[in-house]
Amino acid sequence: MSIEEEIDIFSLKIMDMLPDSDLKEVSDLFFEKTKNILKSEICYIAFIDPENKDSVGVSFSHLTESCQMYEEIGEARFKVLNDGSYGGLLGYSLDTGKSFFVHDISNHPAAHGLPPGHAPVNQFLSVPVKWKDEILGQIVVGNPEEDYNQDHVKIAENIASIYALVLKILL
Repeated sequence: MSIEEEIDIFSLKIMDMLPDSDLKEVSDLFFEKTKNILKSEICYIAFIDPENKDSVGVSFSHLTESCQMYEEIGEARFKVLNDGSYGGLLGYSLDTGKSFFVHDISNHPAAHGLPPGHAPVNQFLSVPVKWKDEILGQIVVGNPEEDYNQDHVKIAENIASIYALVLKILL
């Protein structure tokens, strides 16, 4: 089965679950499918809180000691900054509305280092989840089995377009 067919089948499965499933349940499926298709060790699935514009990770790899606590409370919340941006490499696709990948995260202009105790990230790919021109969230993967390229970005964008519909329905 091709990746496109796999994504189409996944989309049908997700749409069949709505609107009866909750966001966490559906996001967990996106987490697993995205990691699997992009052959990535780590993943982060987030939405933008419509109330305060915080970036809220609902399904994510545990990369710090705090991640277990975030898992228990059901979210990892990254507050929007006073200027309306998110900052850093994690916030770059939210700030620009553009998808990107980087092979050496330390050389990206938005990078400002990993927090203390954070697991290493050797490559990084992030796509904004958009509905028309509105950014609703983001999908991030890292530490792939093979180097990311533009094909990986397109695949992630296809997955993100399905997640955008989910967010429009569930938020």
